[in-house]
This record gives sequence, C-alpha cells and structure tokens, in this order.
Amino acid sequence: TALGRFRHEAVAVRAEAGQPLQVYSGCDRRGGHLYRFVSADRVETVQDKRNSRLFEAGELQVARFRADGSGEWLAITPEAVVDPFRPSRFSDADLGCPVELPHRDRTLAGAELFQEDAAVEEYCRQFTTLSDLYRGEGEALQGAILVDAHLAASAIGATPTARPEDTKIDPISGDLLIAFTSGSPGRSGGADPAVFQGPDGQSSWANGWVMRLSESSENGFTWRMAVTGGTPWAGGLGFANPDNVALDSKGNLWIVTDRSMKSSGGDVFGNNSCWFVPRTDSGEEQAACFATGPMECEVTGVCLDQAEASLFLAVQHPGEVNGSRAQGDEEIQAHELVDRDGGVFQQLRTVPLGSNWPAQAPGRPPRPGVVAIQRRNGQPLLEA
Repeated sequence: TALGRFRHEAVAVRAEAGQPLQVYSGCDRRGGHLYRFVSADRVETVQDKRNSRLFEAGELQVARFRADGSGEWLAITPEAVVDPFRPSRFSDADLGCPVELPHRDRTLAGAELFQEDAAVEEYCRQFTTLSDLYRGEGEALQGAILVDAHLAASAIGATPTARPEDTKIDPISGDLLIAFTSGSPGRSGGADPAVFQGPDGQSSWANGWVMRLSESSENGFTWRMAVTGGTPWAGGLGFANPDNVALDSKGNLWIVTDRSMKSSGGDVFGNNSCWFVPRTDSGEEQAACFATGPMECEVTGVCLDQAEASLFLAVQHPGEVNGSRAQGDEEIQAHELVDRDGGVFQQLRTVPLGSNWPAQAPGRPPRPGVVAIQRRNGQPLLEA
C-alpha cells in the first residue's frame, strides 16, 4: 500500500548504502503523474535481501514540474494542502481537457471533472487538506489516501504528464530517465502544456519524449527533455512514442517504440522499432534505428545481458490490426518527406497488411515472441 494504488507502469529502484530506498514509477494514463516512494528506514548493504522490508513503510511523493526546468516532490500525506492544477492552463493552450479531482460529494466514489478555475477555487475552499477529502485516523487515513493515489495527487497539485511508461536510473550520472509516450490530450485529462511541448512549442505533441531528471536536493530536482519524438524535419529524432528504455554500462540509451497501428497518423514512422541514442554531454542527442519490429506489433521489454553481447526485445501482438497476412495483402502509402537539405519529396511505400511473424509463410497466424540480437562473432554489441 505504501507504494500507492495507481496505474503502475515500470519501476526504477535507487538503492545506496546509508540512504533511504527510492522507487520511481509512473501512472500510465493521459494526465497521469510521476511518483517517488522513499523508505522510512535506510539501506545498510545494497545486496542484502532484507532490503525488501524497506517497501513496508515510507512516504509516497509525486512530482510537480515547473516550466523553468526545476521541480519538487510533494508528499501525499493527510497534511498536504489541496491546490490542484488549474483548468485555464489547458484552455489557454487551446487544449479542451479537464482537471480530474476526487468527487466533491464524498459519499460518491471516483472522480469529478472540472473545466473552470472558479469551480476549482471553490473546491479548495471546501477542502483545505487531504484529511478533509478522506476519512479515517492515522494509518487508516493514510491508507485511504494511498489507495486513491492518482486523484489525491491531482488534488495537491501534481503535474499532469504525458503517459509515463518507463523509468530507469542512469548508471553513470544517477539521473532518472522517464519515457513519456504521448502528449495528446484525452477526455479526462492531458499533459501540462508548459512542460510537455513539441520542438516549436506545440501544446499537443503526440510523438512523446524521454526526460532526464536530476535530483538536486532532498525534495527538489531539475529536468530537461533529452529526447523528443517526431520526424527529423519537425525537430524530432525520427521515431514516435518511446515506450520502454534501457541503459547500458556506458550510459547509452536504448529505446523501443509503441505507436498506435490503428491510426494512420503515425504511418510515416513505419513499424515500431528499437533505437540507439549514444551518450553525450553536449545535450544534443542523436538517434539511430537499431532494429525494426514485424508488422503491426509493439516492441517492448528492451534489455541487455550482463556482457552486453545480447539485446533482448519482446514482440507483442504482431498483426494487431489485420491479423494473419494472406499472399498479396498490401496497401500503397504516400508520404511527403524532407531531406537533410530541406528539400521536399514524395515517397510511395508498399506496405504489407497483417503479419505471419515469426513464420515466413503467408496464411500462418502471427505469434508474439522474444528475440535476442547478437553479433556473429559473439562479442559485445558496441565493440570498438
């Protein structure tokens, strides 16, 4: 319960001797939040199996990002002041999404959607702290808050984010890397347009980001978007919707994507894929496509073995849209592309419909699977 009840998507653990255990996790929804659990006790020896007891007691916190690249962790406790994100911050950016808060009628479960600042101001006058919204005393009250973590976090002003899908710790810098899959708004929420912007300041950017978060104090941090999805001519790195990430021992970043195959809006990006982003201190990341998934699949679960000679990828739901591919099932797609010199040209693609992966015979049903990618000589993938 101490870790909170929300749509947990991935987890990153920071375990350092003499320090509290820290656990980072995202809530995978449009407008979901980024959380940090800090244990009450400290890690003594990192390898000690008894460290699992540290999950039993601690404080759940949630991130509030500021547009200037700073931020803070807010404790989700009964004393936390009710001060939600204001709906005008969406409407001023031409986003029609609401702010989702615990229902004002406390005899009713679930959320209530707010479109006007005046209604939120009245809400704050009615409920001053989380202890006014949730019932109980002591541990029971804290538990009631934690099992409603998403709405409680929204009530105290956590930043609505862009579907946080994965969290990893950089082995070199100790920074937290967060994959935010998409900044498109939804019916019950969206991402803060002051934080989650496209390359030219767009307030609704569907292609996603990878954020680098650096802890700067006990409850403070700084952040920057290290990777932005999108076409290169629009300021992106060439892919859309980063879903899972991994870091090798040198701090290089590996990304797999999960764009929707049910929407033609992302067809220019082709199949979901795995990308390699070399580590850099310049702040100007570049990306190269390392592997491409089968038709209509999601590529996920990217990880390396200890020798970094094998890269594992999971292929989920190939043929998700059109099922098993029959001989000749294909469509022609026309795309307008831009070359490195800014020249515009047209490209026609013949794209198979459905999949037979991993078989190579038309009519065979597609199946999910896990693949391992290795060099022919068995050496590390990034050997000099």
